This record gives sequence, C-alpha cells and structure tokens, in this order.
Amino acid sequence: MDTITTLANIVLHLDHYLTDIVQGYGTWTLAILFAIVFLETGVVVTPFLPGDSLLFAAGTLAGFGALDIWALAGVLASAAVTGDALNYWIGSKIGPHAFSGRFRWLNQEHLQRTHDFYEKYGGKAVVLARFVPIVRTFAPFVAGIGSMSYRRFAFFNIFGALLWCVVLLGGGYFFGNLPAVRDHFSLVVIGIIIVSLLPVGYELLRGWRASRAKAAV
Repeated sequence: MDTITTLANIVLHLDHYLTDIVQGYGTWTLAILFAIVFLETGVVVTPFLPGDSLLFAAGTLAGFGALDIWALAGVLASAAVTGDALNYWIGSKIGPHAFSGRFRWLNQEHLQRTHDFYEKYGGKAVVLARFVPIVRTFAPFVAGIGSMSYRRFAFFNIFGALLWCVVLLGGGYFFGNLPAVRDHFSLVVIGIIIVSLLPVGYELLRGWRASRAKAAV
C-alpha cells in the first residue's frame, strides 16, 4: 500500500519531482526521461511508470525554458517508438511458446482471435492505446503475440508516438504555465487520465452497440 501511495504521489506531483530532477541532473534529465518512457512502453512489468503526466510536466518545464522543446520531443518520441518496438518483439517471441497448448487457458484459438483483432483494428488500437495508461504498455505486447505484421505495426507505432508527444508536450508547453493549471496540477493530471480513456470508452460502446444490433437481426 505504501508503494502505491508513493507512486500516486509522484504521478500527481510530477511537476515538483521533475523540477528537482532538472536542477539536480541538468542535461542528464533527457536521458532519465528517455529511460522512464522507454521502460513504461517497452517492458510489460512497468506499466505503473508515469507517461501522460510526465510528458505534460516536461512540456510545462520547456515552456519555462528549463528544457529545449525540440530536443525533448525528439528524445521522448524516440523512447516511445523504440519501447513499443521492443515490447512487440518480446510478444512475438514469447507468444508462440505461450500459446503452444502447454497451458489450457492459452491456446491457438485465443492466439488466432488476437491476430484477427489486430489485423482488423490493429492500427486504431495501437494509436488509441498511446493515450491510455497501462493499456499503452500491453498493446504492443499483445500485437506481437497476435502476429500483427511488424510493417503495419511500425507505421502506427511511429504515428501514435508522434501524436502522443505533440498533444501532451504541446499541451504542457502552451498551457502548463497558466496560473489555473499550475495551481491545480494534480487535478489536471487526473483530467488528462480521464480524457485519455474517452476514445477507448467510445470504441467499446460502439462495439457493444454493434454487437447488440447484430444479435437483434
């Protein structure tokens, strides 16, 4: 419980922690930010690391002039792309063994369903997942398990990473220094998380309605 409380405190007050990091590590801050984003997107066991709030806070500091916005965008976009690529690769290597039939609850039928899902909705799923905490960490792993072609995955991986950085870094850069945002940063972070969940919620609702309509025919 103490660990969860600590992590929540770091995420909700990331502006203060990131300021301390910039003051303490200077130019090494970019390397630290790269590592955090890379691990959050590239390693399945670290979905708890801050993503959206980190980018917004970093954009805010760039608006102050403490970080270079272009260098920041390049570093974080690179971390997001390479992290997802690693996660996809891990999924593609583990998937065939995990779904070999050794485990009853992990069988080839489930693997085929995952493959079909990503072949049909994969591009949209990869892009939308960028904006959803935790889901962002698992989406490329599942895409790799489902044997979604890497060329198709790579295109949406790069597009989603660039869009993610533009929206959140840009949001912090242009709006993070407004008094209302600066004084209520914790609420802004919560708002970012809620807004991030809206596209997925919309897709789930649309899918549910389509299923009901098909069943009624």
